[in-house]
Amino acid sequence: MSAKGCPYDNAVAETTYKTFKTGFIKSKKFENLTQLKCELFDFVNWYNNIRIRGSLNYLTPVEFRKQQST
Repeated sequence: MSAKGCPYDNAVAETTYKTFKTGFIKSKKFENLTQLKCELFDFVNWYNNIRIRGSLNYLTPVEFRKQQST
């Protein structure tokens, strides 16, 4: 987490946890560990490669990172 007096990192972590809880875990029941792993993989793929963000100029996180590295 962030250093004392610098709460920015904590805000990013809290936002990520909230998205994970509300977008993935809420109202789901997993029958077994294999189903959990499969659905978690799908969620992470969607979160990074499909979901666009206004704060990233309406790009996905992967597209944004690629654009920043070129």
